[in-house]
Parts: sequence; C-alpha cells; structure tokens
Amino acid sequence: MNTRIPRRVLLLGGLAALLSGCASKFRSYNGPEVTRLRMYKAQRLLVLDGADDVLRTYPIGLGFAPEGHKQFEGDGRTPEGSYVIDRRNPDSLFHLSIGISYPNEADIAFAEAQGRSPGKDIFIHGGPRRGIDPVNVRDWTAGCISVTDRQIEEIYAMVRDGTPIDIYA
Repeated sequence: MNTRIPRRVLLLGGLAALLSGCASKFRSYNGPEVTRLRMYKAQRLLVLDGADDVLRTYPIGLGFAPEGHKQFEGDGRTPEGSYVIDRRNPDSLFHLSIGISYPNEADIAFAEAQGRSPGKDIFIHGGPRRGIDPVNVRDWTAGCISVTDRQIEEIYAMVRDGTPIDIYA
C-alpha cells in the first residue's frame, strides 16, 4: 500500500495553513464615517448611520433580562438612553468589543439614591471564546449587546470612539 501523500495535497495544505495564520480579526474600513449608532432593543436591531443614510444593520442579542433600562449592577438589563462609544478592547474575552459610556451621571445618581451600584462595563461584543453562539442564543449577556464575531469585526473597524449611540426600548 502506498502511504505517500501527493505533492499537490501537501502544497495546498501548506498554503491553507499559511493563509489561516495570516487571518486577522482586525479589519480596515475606508467607507463613509459612522455618525451615530441606533439600537432598538424590542426589534433586536443595531443600526449604523452615516451622514446621509443607513450604512449597516445587525441583529443583536441583549442581557438576560432584556426589558427595561439597566439600573443596578447584576440586573441583566441593557441600558436605554443616549451614550457614546468610549473605548475598545482588542483583547476582550468576547472576540472584540467596543465600550458604551454607561453609567452616565443620571444612572449613577439613581443607583446611589437606592444604595446600590449602577454597574459598568457595557459593551457591544462578539461571541465568547467557547460555548455560546450569539446568533442562535439570544439574551445571554449580563447587559451587553452581542453580535457575531464577523459582525463585531466590521463594527470595530467602522465605529470610532466618541460616536454617539442611542438605545431605545
């Protein structure tokens, strides 16, 4: 029995390994500027607006308690209101992530008046490294907004820090 591997198979396998090693989660974007994000919780939809029209839309997952505005740490809710994209995390446990400026002053004041913490670290992010498919399992986060890994790669490239985001019930 001949156990030699054909040369073409070796070359194609080597090429595939080389290309996969060059793959990156960081994409470039040279299109129109994203001027605002709009998120509609009830419709599970994230909209990226440009100056003249909608640039992209994405289906989303939310916190495990999706209805209502986030008020306290651990409530599983996603905030509602006007915020900005204020940071990015290339080493996120959730593939990539971009941060939302929750809590704002009103969120902090409300929680403190109740003797509680408002929580923090609300992000738009991809799926976790293992275990959950954010497309087929909805509302699994602790209050963040989830999209697929491929989608967060696009969003991460398109959206700049300081971009406003309006989150609607």
